[in-house]
Amino acid sequence: VPADVSLKVVEECIKKGVKSIILISGGFSELGNKIGKKREKVLKNLLSKGECRLLGPNMIGVYDAHTKLDTVFLKKDKLPRPPPGSIAFISQSGAIGAAVLDYLSKKGIGISKFVSYGNAADVNETDLIEFLGKDSKTHVITSYIEGIKGDGKKFISICKRVTKKKPILILKAGKTRIGRRAVASHTGSMAGSSRIYSAAFKQCGIIEVETIEELFEFGKAFVMQPLPKGNRLCIVTNGGGFGVLATDEAERQGIALPDLSEGLRRKLKRKMPEHVILHNPLDVTGDTTTERYKIVLKEIIRSKEFDGILVIIITQVPLLDETIADVLIRMNEKSKIPIIVCSTSTKLSEKLEKNNIPCYFLPEKAVKAFALMVRYSAWKHS
Repeated sequence: VPADVSLKVVEECIKKGVKSIILISGGFSELGNKIGKKREKVLKNLLSKGECRLLGPNMIGVYDAHTKLDTVFLKKDKLPRPPPGSIAFISQSGAIGAAVLDYLSKKGIGISKFVSYGNAADVNETDLIEFLGKDSKTHVITSYIEGIKGDGKKFISICKRVTKKKPILILKAGKTRIGRRAVASHTGSMAGSSRIYSAAFKQCGIIEVETIEELFEFGKAFVMQPLPKGNRLCIVTNGGGFGVLATDEAERQGIALPDLSEGLRRKLKRKMPEHVILHNPLDVTGDTTTERYKIVLKEIIRSKEFDGILVIIITQVPLLDETIADVLIRMNEKSKIPIIVCSTSTKLSEKLEKNNIPCYFLPEKAVKAFALMVRYSAWKHS
């Protein structure tokens, strides 16, 4: 129903004893004019008189991939729904929410729950994070926000508690001067200083990301792998250039790349060709085979000298075959440290991710994913 009619409907629902309302209609404070702001004020006054809770207005709905509750008003032939999973996504923007649902369904990334909350006249991001913190189907919480609609102190307090149990990744929009103006005319939010938000996020253990893609590219690592106990990373590569890029990013992110111990180097030297570079990054070189990767990874895991492994695989080299995926899957099943892969092969990446090994096309992204896991692990256990 249109915004002006919706107020009458909400009033009738409250009189009837309805406990929950999803209000999709736009035409409230996001208009930025007196009419819109007055409507939202009337809406809040109506809700204050009873026990009814309301999501919206100016939103697209709710989707629960496990129970199949689906109030998203966009049709499935135009907007496919993602499969069940353990990443929750809440979005202040309906358009972003729709785009993300489409992106996740095409990527095959599963979600637990999706909530578009719009202007947050009643239920806001703090309420949703508190709820998802208790939700057994949700292991990672992701969110697109333009500005905190609820009480700032309560937001920090709730997030501090939730991040001790599960990671929260947030994309904060409206960081630029013009962007903040756009936010005000979108969901009626005050975007605020990006530095203040970033400082608040750090204070309560929230992981701040820069793009929508990063929300889920980094989020999947937390779902698929155990948290590292420290920041010692071993890079194994068959492409020197990718190894160098990963090394540069590790230094930028404060990730340690300790060299192999003399004992580990001796073990590998007996089993490796002379031209294999037994440092960190460990370069198995372009004539590598699946067997060579298998030997190296097995000894690295056994050594307990590292808190994580980044395996870089350039699949185009002549002697490497498709069994590399099976080797990695078996290693991952036995390993107690996170294994992250950087691969240029879509086919290999899809197979590995179906078996809980996160894959990245670029080495910098893979290293950053590990770095975020390290930081979150330190926060969680502090």
